[in-house]
Amino acid sequence: MYRRIAAIPALTRGLFLLIPAVLPGCAAVGPEYQPPKPAAPAKWEAALPHGGLQAMLTNWWSQFNDPVLTGLIADAGISSPTLASAAARIAEARAALTGSAASALPAVNGNAGVVRSGAQGDMPIASRTAGSVAVDAAWEIDLFGSVRRSTEAAGARLAARRFEWHDARISLAAEVANTYVGYRACRQLEAAYARDAASRGETEHLTRLLAEAGFAARADMELAHASLADARADLENQHATCEIAIKSMVALVGLAETELRARLDGDAGGVQGRLPAPAAFTVEAVPLRVLSQRPDLAAAERGLAAASADVGIAEANRYPRLTLSGNVSLTGVLGGASAGTDSRPWSFGPALSVPLFDAGKRVAGVQAAEARLAQQRAAYEAAVRAAINEVEQALVNLDSARRREADASAAAAGYAS
Repeated sequence: MYRRIAAIPALTRGLFLLIPAVLPGCAAVGPEYQPPKPAAPAKWEAALPHGGLQAMLTNWWSQFNDPVLTGLIADAGISSPTLASAAARIAEARAALTGSAASALPAVNGNAGVVRSGAQGDMPIASRTAGSVAVDAAWEIDLFGSVRRSTEAAGARLAARRFEWHDARISLAAEVANTYVGYRACRQLEAAYARDAASRGETEHLTRLLAEAGFAARADMELAHASLADARADLENQHATCEIAIKSMVALVGLAETELRARLDGDAGGVQGRLPAPAAFTVEAVPLRVLSQRPDLAAAERGLAAASADVGIAEANRYPRLTLSGNVSLTGVLGGASAGTDSRPWSFGPALSVPLFDAGKRVAGVQAAEARLAQQRAAYEAAVRAAINEVEQALVNLDSARRREADASAAAAGYAS
């Protein structure tokens, strides 16, 4: 074994012996990522709701205590193309991470072959069969962290895809709940329009009898008839609105329309005709804590981490690459005059690839990666601003609804009396 190593050229042997000394000092090039701190205000400007306990994003719709709504959201999650697409993106990112991690390990390939040869004619050659078996191995030494940065970027993208799946799930549940509550409110309003039309119908009937008996002017009868026609038109328009809401829920939930109508018209849990309302809840007064719970912002932050690692990959491509490769083969003749002869060639050694001139291509790659990092940072900051804006608007709507509720109750009580 010593004689075989001594046969390796001096330069190659020197590079081989230098590897253990070089590897401990190697470090990944490129920026070291630091998670950004969202530029959130110290407090919300809008009024905060009071009472109840803070609800987590997981299964928040259970607060409505409506089994029909809970079932529809569950069905939507099972059949949603959006969630299926998000899950497929997770699988793709997981495969990319596996591939990046595998690049840090040696690659070994095996080859085997059998060849039958011979010749006929004036100088015949006896037929013979030659077989060979070979094993090739190659391992790139990660001198400047290209593989490590690739694995870092792939891991960040996998985390981002997972957060995106949670964001899609929450958004889907919110859309189903919003459509469902809107449908229940639509049916209540339709019932109110139906009662109004029935009342105006009775008024029109009485007014027509009075006009025919000469106790009311014909103009009063025409006005009563016009009022009934308006009420019927409003009722029909409201009915169409409710039917459109059902069509929207069919597309969201993925159920057959007949099955969906059966659920909506049933009385599971005693919720038929009732407008579902969530339990009392609070909103965290510190905006930063609210933002930290949003999966869309978490996905944007992980995308920023991946873009930072991409800069390191592009930077590492500007530096030399060191690869260890080896080959061991066995060749033998299985037939003919030279049957039984064999050879066992082998080879091993490092190879150093040094970029000398590329007309600025690698530098441009670094600049492009840095530009993508700047774009991702701007996208993250925009997502934070949009999230703050959404919460502020929601708080305004909640406060306005709370203020209108008292006046609406007083008006309803007054009209009822």
